[in-house]
Amino acid sequence: MRIVIVGDGKVGSALSEELSLEGHDVVVIDSNKAVLREALEELDVMVVHGNGAAMGVQKAADVGESDLLIAATSADEINLLCCIVARKLGCPNTIARVRNPDYTKQLFELKEELGLSMAVNPEFAAASEVFQLLQFPSFLQRDSFSKGRVEIVELELKEGSKLIEKKLSELYKIAKVQVLVCAVERQGVMHIPDGNFMLHKNDTVSFVASTKDLAQLIRNLGLVHRKVRDVMIVGGSRTAFYLAHALIETGAGVKLIEIKEDRCLELADALPKAVVVNADGTDKHVLDAEGIEHTDAVVTLTGMDEENLIVSMYAEYKGVPKVVTKMNRTEYYEVFRDKGIDSVVSPKEICTDEIVRYVRAMQVTEDNSVITLRSIGNGAVEALEFKATRNTFCLGMTLMEVQLKPHILIACITKGDKVIIPRGNDRIEEGDNVIIVTSLEAQIKDLNDIFAAIPAKREYVK
Repeated sequence: MRIVIVGDGKVGSALSEELSLEGHDVVVIDSNKAVLREALEELDVMVVHGNGAAMGVQKAADVGESDLLIAATSADEINLLCCIVARKLGCPNTIARVRNPDYTKQLFELKEELGLSMAVNPEFAAASEVFQLLQFPSFLQRDSFSKGRVEIVELELKEGSKLIEKKLSELYKIAKVQVLVCAVERQGVMHIPDGNFMLHKNDTVSFVASTKDLAQLIRNLGLVHRKVRDVMIVGGSRTAFYLAHALIETGAGVKLIEIKEDRCLELADALPKAVVVNADGTDKHVLDAEGIEHTDAVVTLTGMDEENLIVSMYAEYKGVPKVVTKMNRTEYYEVFRDKGIDSVVSPKEICTDEIVRYVRAMQVTEDNSVITLRSIGNGAVEALEFKATRNTFCLGMTLMEVQLKPHILIACITKGDKVIIPRGNDRIEEGDNVIIVTSLEAQIKDLNDIFAAIPAKREYVK
């Protein structure tokens, strides 16, 4: 597909890299010649210099002949105007990054008038991810599939875990719920394990389970499920606002620390049930005075990764049960992971993943129907959800009869509301949702790409 990206900031550059790697023809529009030069040197993209909201610039980029325009500048109004102009020129699909909460409420009713196919709000998406993590503090990461019926959750095996030195074939005896280990990160290396794989201390393990079984899984693994009642948020960003609002709705106590006085006044007015503190949340004395060691969770949401990292490390040092860190430059995550930085959210990556999923969905045919895409662990493994169609090769066969390519795992099958952690006798039928876990090298874009050989179809009796 031909895709035009307006804005080469954090989100725009990440999208340019991801979409060009997937084989799309990408054109980048930006008013900064220096960033365009860098994009041209580092990526397989074309560039156009100028204001992306100007019709002349969009014509120069052949927006009217493109399949999709993505407006990802730092200004909501510019992004919306870009989409209006693109639709006027004949571009059939447009996506805008819209961050202002006031605009977000109106977009549903105005999508048609604005020419929008989709709007993404990185801050709201990041807040939603943090909120999910705080519901089950034992998990480092949570990703939803099959409309929330299935989740892949990440857990570190610490001293005393019931799973240490156990083979995966013994998992059900311990977990006592249907669950599958789909990936294990050990010393920075990702593994897609089989039943003989032995778990060790400090492994980071990704489980696939039905959402309704998560609480039972935690109990059976002997993990402490301490309900988060008090949360300290450092930084008064939009993400902080969205998160505080969601937490207050559940009855949790929220203390929000922000250094700018005018922003504190805005937050205090918008969040009357939160305690808003006008202070430097990166100052150790402020954190101690506000009771950091007595809170259930600390979430660092300032605009600087370095500040978030330092405060999170201090919160871990003070024994805070759950710490979540916002990081945009996630390439450095591995450096800090052994320093106590476990649960990390990146608005940039969340936004990029959401748009890439939409782009893949645009390519849907009867043979290619990816629904969801998520990175696992350090990003070397991904989970993809497909819908099986009448053209899926393995229909009517048991999984033990199907030969898969190396480093590919069928992690879950959902049949309507029924969630199946698959075994050898299970079958994939037309209309099923199938979750695949694979290494990035496998380049799976179609459900049929997972097969080592094309199986001969045959009929069977249900």
